[in-house]
Amino acid sequence: MEDAKMIQEAYQRLIDTYLASPHRKKVDVIEKAFKFACQAHAGVRRLSGEPYIMHPLSVAQIVCGEIGLGSTSICSALLHDVVEDTDYTVEDIQNIFGPKIAQIVDGVTKISGGIFGNQASAQAETFKKLLLTMSDDIRVILIKISDRLHNMRTLESQLPAKQYKITGETLYIYAPLANRLGLNKIKEELEDLSFCYEQPEQYALIRARLSEVSGHLQELFDEFTAPIRERLDQTGLKYEIKARIKSPYSIWNKMQNKKVTLDEIYDILAARIIFEGDGQSENEITDCWRIYAIATNIYRPHPERLRDWLSHPKANGYQALQTTLMSKSGRWIELQIRSRRMDDIAEQGFAAHWKYKDGGKTQQDSENELDRWLSTIKEILDDPQPNAMDFLDAIKLNLYAKEIFVVTPKGEFKTMPAGCTVLDFAFSVHTTLGTHCIGAKVNHTLVPMSHKLESGDQVEILTGRNVQVTAEWLNHVTTAKARTKIQAILRRQQRQLQKEGEEMLLEFLSKHDLTADTDTLDRLCKFHQVTEKEQLYFQIASRTFVLGGDDLKHLSEKTSTRKWRRFIPFLKANDDVKGNLSGQAKQGGADASENLISQNNATRSLLRLDKKNPLLLNEDTISKYLICEHCHPIPGDDVLAFQDENGYVTIHKRQCSVSSRMKAVEGNNILAAVWDTHKVLYFPAVLHVEGIDRIGVLHQMTGILSHQMNLNISSLSVQTNNGIFSADIVMEVHDLQDLQSIIRDLKKIKEIEKVVRTD
Repeated sequence: MEDAKMIQEAYQRLIDTYLASPHRKKVDVIEKAFKFACQAHAGVRRLSGEPYIMHPLSVAQIVCGEIGLGSTSICSALLHDVVEDTDYTVEDIQNIFGPKIAQIVDGVTKISGGIFGNQASAQAETFKKLLLTMSDDIRVILIKISDRLHNMRTLESQLPAKQYKITGETLYIYAPLANRLGLNKIKEELEDLSFCYEQPEQYALIRARLSEVSGHLQELFDEFTAPIRERLDQTGLKYEIKARIKSPYSIWNKMQNKKVTLDEIYDILAARIIFEGDGQSENEITDCWRIYAIATNIYRPHPERLRDWLSHPKANGYQALQTTLMSKSGRWIELQIRSRRMDDIAEQGFAAHWKYKDGGKTQQDSENELDRWLSTIKEILDDPQPNAMDFLDAIKLNLYAKEIFVVTPKGEFKTMPAGCTVLDFAFSVHTTLGTHCIGAKVNHTLVPMSHKLESGDQVEILTGRNVQVTAEWLNHVTTAKARTKIQAILRRQQRQLQKEGEEMLLEFLSKHDLTADTDTLDRLCKFHQVTEKEQLYFQIASRTFVLGGDDLKHLSEKTSTRKWRRFIPFLKANDDVKGNLSGQAKQGGADASENLISQNNATRSLLRLDKKNPLLLNEDTISKYLICEHCHPIPGDDVLAFQDENGYVTIHKRQCSVSSRMKAVEGNNILAAVWDTHKVLYFPAVLHVEGIDRIGVLHQMTGILSHQMNLNISSLSVQTNNGIFSADIVMEVHDLQDLQSIIRDLKKIKEIEKVVRTD
């Protein structure tokens, strides 16, 4: 009875939200979808214990109430798990609810097998199908983002390893997708929820700090906005002013990027003026500038922080006027000025465009930007990456990027990501223009294809007939479209060379009465240290080596039974094991070394791990695992582990950029991990120190490290410039507690201004 009451209340809340929206009232079809979903999921419960139907109801509530979609999307949200989790098929959905809802449900449904091959990541497969269907109907991705948001809101019931997989996907793909579609509020919530599970201690620390300063921020906001309110009241405009507090994830991200502490983040507070416009873009733009004039007559604006997104909205439809003003309290405060229409679009993205069909020229421009973006996604999908990680990276390049405006010779404005190059711009205009690009005239000055463009640049692409695309071109592009096109051309070139190389090899073997059987090819691959015959063909055609007497001699020798060479990559991955093995090998000879390596490799590759329980990282177990060379985790860091297809387990920091990418592709191989060390082992850590160059500073620093803390310094490099020094110190510490004590003591030296840990 309680379950039935809870379900009915959730459904009624959905209907009430829908009836309060401006959409046509098609309650009958929504009720039909609700009853169908209830029957399909009957008796099934989520890990949280609640009836499963509560999940599609919650997704439909987000779709309707937070994004603003109508009955077709609501029905699709209610039915989105029916095909995946029950015996009903897409055909069943089509027969009962029609082709449009069936198409959307099919797009949201996860897929199995196919695009990248049997060894591919199921996560990448799912993203690809989403994007393929999204190209036909943008509502697919909007429902999937809503599905992900509700999963994130109820993530506490999942095991830690599953939590890391889901948060990794969310930060890597779903939050950027929400950003690109203009769903700013949902993007921030997805980021904060991910941050809460990825870095619980840091999240709690920032939330506590925001709570502490909330009263002070409110006073600052009231003081800052009072004179603006007084002047705006005289204009007769209907408006409201809201305080915008930086989100915990945004604060933490800035701390990481700028290498600063929480106390050094000064732009936590911003003010937002939202006025009631008439829906006509030109009139609302005029009102924005009028409000700007009022505010800048009261406060002095920062000369380099005016952001005009009015005449040329961002690619995701965002439209506003932003400036930064110096308050009476001596702090810079950002001011955002937008109409109600602009605010709806900023929060609900492209879904809000359907509310404002007569929004004028900028409305059409924003819709065209969406079409252009979907067109770019289609081009990437039409020429798919063979590697799942490369595919996701290509898509991600098109999501999170600040934007600039570039002008064509005819005076047309094109939106491009900040940091783009001449070559990026050429490919954005047309693939043929990109493949024949030799440089450009930027503001009538000749520049190379690698030249980075700035907002307002006028660009004329220069081309040549006999231009050859090379791998070096990948170093000159930042956009997904350009990178994908160049890689496709390089793959075609490589396939042609492989074909030529195969013909050259067959001719060589035939000339010497040898057959191109599997054994011959395998032995040649091993001799030239390549793993696949295609690589062998490519190197032959590209003249990396020339087939000759050494190859014939190697093929005529008897096959060696010794196979220790294959373990060399493993030894490089773990120098400690390498040292131990080499020491033992001296006692037992080459055969002993071979046996030890084979035995150790087999032990690692056959690790059988229980994913339901975290790995315990202590003095006895740490030698079984590899430590990520990119992020260098130490005891005390929040960590997780990945197990590859050979069974090797690598420990990463949770915020490691390498693990962030892997979570989005190989999420099923994530393992939770916890430290249980007791200040016995040492781990490398790196500190970057900056300060005033005075006599004795270095002596004080080394004194704290070597004598006071009794730590070993592995390396120390110091640079000075005009009385300022910077130092990078590599030392051995037991754990994060040691490192934090060192940072605290170094900061006590009055000449030192900055101490940060680096990877």
